[in-house]
Amino acid sequence: MSNEQVRWLLKVIQPERTLSSLPGGASFGQEAHAELLNLPVEIYATELGRMQKEASEAAAALLADQAVASMVDRLPLRKGASVVAFGDSLTSEPQSWAVILREMLAMRRGTDRISLTISAVAGETTTHGLVRVGQIANSRPDWVLFLFGTNDARTQGSHPTKTLVHHEETARNIAELRQRVSRETTASCVWITPPAVNEAQVAAHWGLAKFGVRFRNEDLERVAKIVRDGDGQVIDAFSALGSPPPSDLLMGDGLHFTLAGQKRLALEVIRGWSEPK
Repeated sequence: MSNEQVRWLLKVIQPERTLSSLPGGASFGQEAHAELLNLPVEIYATELGRMQKEASEAAAALLADQAVASMVDRLPLRKGASVVAFGDSLTSEPQSWAVILREMLAMRRGTDRISLTISAVAGETTTHGLVRVGQIANSRPDWVLFLFGTNDARTQGSHPTKTLVHHEETARNIAELRQRVSRETTASCVWITPPAVNEAQVAAHWGLAKFGVRFRNEDLERVAKIVRDGDGQVIDAFSALGSPPPSDLLMGDGLHFTLAGQKRLALEVIRGWSEPK
């Protein structure tokens, strides 16, 4: 298995998160995580460690730009603030924008004791999010950062007739997620639109094609518009990153981000969040 394939499995399957959701899963070690991917534990541990180190380096590189560091300083976060990043694999993977943002907050505003919890599950739709959103209320956050809806626009099979979640249902789900957070917490929210994909790469990828996974950017744009049209602060990643995003921002599957892509997404989140609304 190539390094690219190993990295893709760690970014997409995410065994440490997948197994932790099972009864007793929190006690599973790296041996079990590696076994889930059919990898030697040494390769799994080495590559995961490398990816985590790269995410930390990406955070430091962003902060080396004084303009970016100033944006982090301007983020509307009080001392001791609690932040939750809620979403799917784009948020839960080991080098995600949320991981990079958490590293940046620790490096730049460590004395403020800001916590950032990542509550994200690979493959989830907004319907799944309705099941999990109650966890947010229990954590009593000050802010919730949502990047959800990509998998709503997914289709399965070579001749699909519908997306996993119809766009009208996506709109109802997102409205309900907004209302749940508003009713059950005192948190402020930032919504990030799903980014576009490279449709041809998705269709041809060795891993995604096996399961008949497809995306159309017109479907993702429809989800992005639903997010844009809602109340509150919105960061339009779909427009900012392009349709499709530049090739260096995407992995070979045309869907998930490279480290450079996650770094760029983290920058877009910081830029949008730091601007007064």
